[in-house]
Amino acid sequence: MINSVPESPTVALETHGCKLNQADTLKLIGEFEKNGVKVVDLDENPNFYVLNSCTVTHIADRKARQSLRAAKKRNPNSIVVASGCYAERAKDDLLKLEEIDFVFGNTEKHQIVSKILNHFSSRNIPKSTYDNVLKISSEKLRTRAMVKIQEGCDQICSYCIVPIVRGRERSLHPRVIIENIQRLVDSGFKEVVLTGTQLGTYGFDLNDVDLTSLIKKILQETSVTRLRVSSIQAHEIDSNLLKLWENDRLCSHFHVPLQSGSNQILKMMRRRYSIQEYISSIRMIYEHVESPTITTDVIVGYPGETDNDFEESKTLCEDLDFLKLHVFKYSDRFKTSSYYDKNKIPSESKSNRANILRTISRSHWNSFADKSYGKVEEVLWEKSENIQGKYYWSGYTKNYLKVYFDQDLDLANSISQVSLDKRIRDKIFAKPI
Repeated sequence: MINSVPESPTVALETHGCKLNQADTLKLIGEFEKNGVKVVDLDENPNFYVLNSCTVTHIADRKARQSLRAAKKRNPNSIVVASGCYAERAKDDLLKLEEIDFVFGNTEKHQIVSKILNHFSSRNIPKSTYDNVLKISSEKLRTRAMVKIQEGCDQICSYCIVPIVRGRERSLHPRVIIENIQRLVDSGFKEVVLTGTQLGTYGFDLNDVDLTSLIKKILQETSVTRLRVSSIQAHEIDSNLLKLWENDRLCSHFHVPLQSGSNQILKMMRRRYSIQEYISSIRMIYEHVESPTITTDVIVGYPGETDNDFEESKTLCEDLDFLKLHVFKYSDRFKTSSYYDKNKIPSESKSNRANILRTISRSHWNSFADKSYGKVEEVLWEKSENIQGKYYWSGYTKNYLKVYFDQDLDLANSISQVSLDKRIRDKIFAKPI
């Protein structure tokens, strides 16, 4: 461990899990830069390494431990910091790992920068208010910004650890959100993604505001080029919300978690919609939004899930026109209701069911990509990627297709129209129009 902060300290940050974690990391980046700490890549031997962790499954926990240990092994002199949801849930366990120097849970994130720097220097750095996103100076980060509009969850699904590690629902004031977005736009960001644990209930704790009115205000009062909504529950979708997509600054991709295609399992999970209501919401999206894409989350192997329950999920996933399924094998989380359910599904059965749904997901994606040939799409270019020895620019369309483009010019953080040309395995390539 180093004993003092160098004159020009550096930090590398890694984010696991949801877009809300990405929003929190962006806030940390601003705080570090404000206090003279340069953000660098993991392979640049940073003085500090911060992992913003996830804990929704035991696999997420394992991934976090692996990343923390790898960071210390790669650079033994760095200060390794664990933060985020895993740090909130199991702080004492993480402190026992010799590779970790500091642990900050979600309730302590506002202290990370001040406590670390004050620990290693004589400076007295005040705690951040942690409400306002600061101007980001790192050029390579200026493409897509995750902006937190709320966090916490009051819905208490039987399997979910999020209410325990994120707390009760609370909304940021529209004025703060508008200010954050415009500041990021002024910093160079072309796209903003609204993030939170439970976006559809945004504003329940404020006066005269909800998600629909917030989006209207953002479109009216900021100059953001693209606005994207990260995730919304089926029962929170209505025609008033969807009419907003008449504005082409709103990206036509919707993430609507399903979790199960069985009404019986949804009830056991304490989800707040039925399959019939879910299907109705998906149809409503197609009725109101031009050429949308829809992705979803599905959990397989929930305790008590029978073969018939799974068949209902399988059939629904085949029938609905999803762009992609994010498939998760059920994972016990201590203190959740389902943790105590004794009707656990064998690991082999969960793996088999997950593989079946992932095959369906690949089929959906391939079919959509193949039908996209010749379409002209607007792409926000993010970075250059090496594919079999050749570099291509990659970026995303408004409906969240990742596209690759052979172009020698620097396209970073620019938007241009291209023609979707061909699919090679799991990649879509474009050509000039």
